[in-house]
Amino acid sequence: MKTLLKGGTVVSGTKAVAADVLMENGKILAVEPGIEEEKADVIDVTGRLLFPGFIDAHTHFDLHVAGTVTADDFESGTKAAIAGGTTMIIDFATQYQGESLHQALKNWHKKADGNASCDYGFHLAVSDWNHSVSEELDTIVSEGVTSFKLYMTYDEMYMADKIYQILKRLKEAGGIAGVHCENKGIIEALIEEEKAKGNFTVNAHKKTRPAAVEAEAAGRLLKIAQVADCPVIIVHLSSEAGYKEIAYARERGQEVYVETCPQYLIFNEDVYDLPGFEGSKYVISPTIKKESDRQKLWELLKTDQIQTVSTDHCSFTTDQKAAGKEDFTKIPNGMPGVEARPALVYSFGVKQNGLTVEQMCRLLSENPAKLYGVYPRKGVIAPGSDADLVVF
Repeated sequence: MKTLLKGGTVVSGTKAVAADVLMENGKILAVEPGIEEEKADVIDVTGRLLFPGFIDAHTHFDLHVAGTVTADDFESGTKAAIAGGTTMIIDFATQYQGESLHQALKNWHKKADGNASCDYGFHLAVSDWNHSVSEELDTIVSEGVTSFKLYMTYDEMYMADKIYQILKRLKEAGGIAGVHCENKGIIEALIEEEKAKGNFTVNAHKKTRPAAVEAEAAGRLLKIAQVADCPVIIVHLSSEAGYKEIAYARERGQEVYVETCPQYLIFNEDVYDLPGFEGSKYVISPTIKKESDRQKLWELLKTDQIQTVSTDHCSFTTDQKAAGKEDFTKIPNGMPGVEARPALVYSFGVKQNGLTVEQMCRLLSENPAKLYGVYPRKGVIAPGSDADLVVF
């Protein structure tokens, strides 16, 4: 049966207009004012905003990390996504040492297939680069995985020395890399210094990952990308210092896409000074930065310098976080967010910080759809597109 949404305001990345939306069998048939359809189930959405289904392009469900497994798997994580208006997630299929990329993808399909309540895709997180993996890229991309994750920190995922080779191959194969930018060596030295002082508390986390750690790694990545002549994505940008490196690269003519997350837009580093062990809930990497960084990120969103807002949803229970009560380095790094993101961006962005609903649409739906290859099937309310809609 057809479904007709009447009386709403349809939001795209460029405009918000009064229009009705007619759908059938999961596809949009028509978007125009005054649609009349006798055989449709009519839903009155007067006074509501109609967004294309939101896409969270940065989640970590059912991930083995830090000696435990994230609290959300694909069943609970995608239910939370749907509850908040996110109709597609893109998770990170992680290639562990010795695995092929196809094996990593197979492992993540086993976790997700039959367990998800929303649409999903995968990035491939690369941890083991060799000739065989390089040869796989063409097939992987042709099969539909076009985005890859590289880490410049974490022992088990560290790929900084191979980034040039990987970027060159991705350019040839038609893929793109999103990169976690932090300087591993500085972090390790600062951790050693804090522990030498006897500081094993949550407060030490922010001291071991200052903005310069992100900025140095971002600058290094972007210079490598310049030599490779390859576009890149900076994921979960957290600092003004990090953005300055991006601005320099863009001035040089480089193609750089940027993602940030709600936690960096709403909190500042004071969360790490909360009494007791409360600050452990906010132990993430990169860290939540200073108030000036938070304000700068809003400015960048309003001026369209940041392309997407994702969550980096990596959830742990308070019991799991308690593994680091005696040593902050043992606190699993991560926060939830997949359900709350759209409401947070609307409340703090549109209502408080001057974002338009069109910008919200671009950040949460249209831009990720374009960047990760699912536009216009996703990311827009238009005839022929999937009927993934949010009545907001």
